[in-house]
Amino acid sequence: MTDKIARSAVLAILGEREADATICPSEVARRIASHRKNGWRAAMPRVHEAVDHLAAHEWVALSWKGKSLSERRGPYRISRGQGYITPEN
Repeated sequence: MTDKIARSAVLAILGEREADATICPSEVARRIASHRKNGWRAAMPRVHEAVDHLAAHEWVALSWKGKSLSERRGPYRISRGQGYITPEN
């Protein structure tokens, strides 16, 4: 699995939801590691790296319990950022 796959999965899942929806990073990991039982846990570091990249470019925004996060730490949710782009772009 590559970072590009994880980044694309984040953007794709966000694109499937309402514009103001948030997603859990584990949803992304489950999607990209669906072929292996409990493989999603092993995929989490790759998802975190992808989220860091996307957040640095403002393609996604991070929050926890409705409060904006400036960086990924602890539990967090992912939403569309100011620079959100669809995976096709």
